[in-house]
Formats: sequence, structure tokens, C-alpha cells
Amino acid sequence: MALTGIEIFKMLPKTNCKECGLPTCLAFAMALATGKAELDACPYVSDEAKEKLAEASAPPIRPIKFGMKEGVKAIGGETVMFRHEKTFFNPTIIAGLLTTAMSDADVDAKIAQFGKLQYDRVGLLLRPEMLVVKDANGDAGKFAALAKKVVDNSDAAMLLVSDQAEVVKAGAEAAKDRKPAIGVATDANADAMGALAKELGLPLYAKADGYDALADLTTKLTGMGLKDLIIDAGSRDLKQALQDQIVIRRAALVPKFRPFGFPTLTCPAEMTDDPMMEKLYASVFIAKYGGIVVLNDISAEGVFPLLLERLNIYTDPQKPMIITPGIYEIGNPGPDSPVAVTTNFALTYFIVSGEIEGSKVPTWLLIQDTEGLSVMTAWAAGKFSGDSVAMFVKKCGITEKAKTRTLIIPGYSAGISGDLEEELPDWKVLIGPREASHIPAFLKSL
Repeated sequence: MALTGIEIFKMLPKTNCKECGLPTCLAFAMALATGKAELDACPYVSDEAKEKLAEASAPPIRPIKFGMKEGVKAIGGETVMFRHEKTFFNPTIIAGLLTTAMSDADVDAKIAQFGKLQYDRVGLLLRPEMLVVKDANGDAGKFAALAKKVVDNSDAAMLLVSDQAEVVKAGAEAAKDRKPAIGVATDANADAMGALAKELGLPLYAKADGYDALADLTTKLTGMGLKDLIIDAGSRDLKQALQDQIVIRRAALVPKFRPFGFPTLTCPAEMTDDPMMEKLYASVFIAKYGGIVVLNDISAEGVFPLLLERLNIYTDPQKPMIITPGIYEIGNPGPDSPVAVTTNFALTYFIVSGEIEGSKVPTWLLIQDTEGLSVMTAWAAGKFSGDSVAMFVKKCGITEKAKTRTLIIPGYSAGISGDLEEELPDWKVLIGPREASHIPAFLKSL
């Protein structure tokens, strides 16, 4: 049975050194109990405690990190079957497929296309993150050249795939600055691939047909000292592949079956030649429960809906997307520019700020902390009231930036105008439009 956070805490050194990245040993113990931290992060825990805490400290699904040109992406680390139970943490990585059978022109076009797939939505950058480089003919030189081209011309995380260890090694050396994942380890080449992954210190992609064969393969690889695995049960039939994802996830979380405690790779690129069906298959695996989804077609019209699906699934339902409260300058406002106020719900901010920017009227936009609630919800909950808005206006520092003493409030919160005028006797309160699309005309009329 897994240990509780308090039971784990009793076995920690209790130094509160913060070297694990958490403020106290108790916080670290709670993170260990929920599978969000690893015991290796504590430099002072005793060998005896390590042995006792081995089961409690290991996350049910091991998190795997991939290096990009700038930053790191992670998969795995999940602790629940269903998002409403808690939340999902590490979004599925969407990957494009390149092979050594492709022409140079096709490779260049696909890498360029990959680089353009970036979308700004409610303050988040939506994009695919990985390129999979696959060996098609056993030519180590050609494989290494393709890997180097990806490194030189993209910022993508990388997975290098061949069934020949010497080919993979050539590609890994060409892409060593990116620290790629490598594979594919099978029953036939497990010794060579495992030794290579251990030598290079890179995550290893392992594939076997069926649950028993996959469990045997991961057990063998972990027995070699490997920890970072990405697993694939081998099926390229949609029904069976979906079942595999559910079985592997449940086995890792419920009985904590260690051989399946790794993130998975799914490959719609090998399941169909129809771009639309490929995206439909990918949408299934983003929902349940692919760690990586590999696509052959990465056209914008196909990838963008997948990015939105992923955003919706991996947004914490218990924690709305919020904007940091404060003063935001829209269009280089000056001392005489108008002052508006709204809530810190991210969608509200980006819609309102976009309409203000479109109006070409420089404006000071005050964002009040309403715990991520929209205007109507925050008003109904008493978090966007005359008293709270007035207090925020007085303390935020806008009086030092603007001479204007006219405050524009959202139309849906018109009911707070009287209280605001009492709390801010030097200010004139204007009730703005209810719909954001009417903001440009309203600002131009002032």
C-alpha cells in the first residue's frame, strides 16, 4: 500500500533545505505521495529511507522530458484516469513524421510547415512540438544527415527511430545538442538498444505486439537500469489501439503495474493514408491517452483543431485561466487616455484588449483579481463589487500614471456604478457596452 504524505515525511531528513525545489520537507513528502516528485530530488535522504520509500516515491506513470531548442516538454506524470477526478498535467505531444525515403524538397517543405504552426490563443502558444525522424533504408549517413537538418532548421523536440542501433547512434550523435529520444527497442534488439540508451542517457522508445510481450520488454529494459521509456503496444487498428491506451493507463494507475508505468506513443501516421481520418484517429488518442501522437500530414487545417482539443482537455477544470492583475497599457496610453477596468479571466482580457487595440484609442486597462471569474460571475459572487473595484483603483497605481478621472466599467456590471461613485468621489464612472464588439465605437465616441 502506498504511504501517506505524513508517513513519508517522518522518513525525510527534515532540513527544509529547498534543494528539491519545494519550500519544505512536508511539501516534498506530499508531492512524493501523489507521484508529483521523485525521491532522487532530495540529496540528504538516507539509503534506508530510499529503500522504504521506493514504491511511494515512484510516480505511477513516469514523466519523460524532451529537449527543444529552447525549453523542455514533458509527457507522462499523470495520476488519474479521468480529468474531473483531479486534472491532467502534461499535454500530449503532437509530432510530425519525416523519413529518409522522403526527397530533400519534401523534407524542407515539411520542416518549414512545422515552423509555421504556431497560434496565440488566450495568452498561450499552441503548436506541435516534435519531429519524428524515421529510418527507411538502414543508411546511417542519410539518417544522421536528416537528423542534423532537423536540428539546424527547427526548434523541435526529436524522436529518432530505427530498428538498427548503429543507425540510431549516428542520428543521436548528429542531434546530440537537442537530446532526442531514441528507438525503436523490440524483443529482437533490446540488448543493443538498451545499451545505447544507457550509454547516451536518452529516453528509449520500446514497441512490442500485445500486453504480455510489452510487459516482458519493459521489464527487461528497466532491469538494465533504464528508467525513461516510451511504450507502444503495437496495434495500428483504431479499436485495438484505443483499448491498448485504456488498458495501459488503468494498469499503471490502479494496480500500479510497473511494466506499464510509462507514457505511450500512438501513430495515426501508420494507421491510414487519408489525412482527415488520420486527424480523427489523433483526436481519439489525445483524449485517451496518448503521450505522443505521430502524424504524417501536418497541414494547418488538420493540426489546429487538434491543438484546440488538446488545450480543452489539458486545461485544469478546477482552475480557470487567469491573467496577472495589474495595469495594462493598450496602444501606448498617455496621462489623458481613458481608464477601463475588467476581471482577470483570461478570455475576458484577450477579447477586451483586442477590441481596445482595434479601436486605435490608447487606453489604460485595469485587470482586477477576481480569481479567474468572468464579469457576470464575479459580480454575482461579490468579487467585482463597487467596494472591491474602488479599492483596486486606489491601490493599483493608476492615479500616478493617468490624469484622467473617468473610469469605464463593463456594461454587465452597471449595478456597481453607484457604489463606485461613493467610494471614488473624484472619479466619473461610465458604463461601457455589454458586448465587447461595441467597445471600439464606444471609445471613439468619448
